Amino acid sequence: MNKGVWSKQEDQKLIDYVRTHGEGCWRSLPQAAGLLRCGKSCRLRWINYLRPDLKRGNFSEDEEDLIIKLHALLGNRWSLIAGRLPGRTDNQVKNHWNSHLRLKVLRMGINPLPPLHHHHHHHFNNARPPHTEDDQTSDEANYSGNGPHEVMHDLNLDLTISPPQNALSTRLLFR
Repeated sequence: MNKGVWSKQEDQKLIDYVRTHGEGCWRSLPQAAGLLRCGKSCRLRWINYLRPDLKRGNFSEDEEDLIIKLHALLGNRWSLIAGRLPGRTDNQVKNHWNSHLRLKVLRMGINPLPPLHHHHHHHFNNARPPHTEDDQTSDEANYSGNGPHEVMHDLNLDLTISPPQNALSTRLLFR
């Protein structure tokens, strides 16, 4: 098995194979495509670097708004959130949240604690000093326990749930 950086030749083999046969069956793909990689490595290489619809560069304001709304609903479930942002990977979304959006949301006065954690607030020590932006402790530890309505009161959660917008993966799911 090859480990580490992918070569141009490996990338091309993967691109050619997926163009011809479509996504899916990642476990059997490496041998069929003539690659000395595991299926997981091929899947991640395709999704995160090679697929033609991949978006690179800055997130638009619409994308940021959607991430904020979805995070309020889903918490840190990055692959679910990325599934609603065509061309974005879960890693891109997670990194953008951690480097930009988390603090933006805190400044807006909304605590970005995942909704799943609301019923746990009584476990946290509320005698801690106030949270500062450069404080390395988690938001959870400083959660004051105001309940879920406080957290989402500023969000217009006008969302409909539909299949992922990548037609290729949808076709493969329902084959």
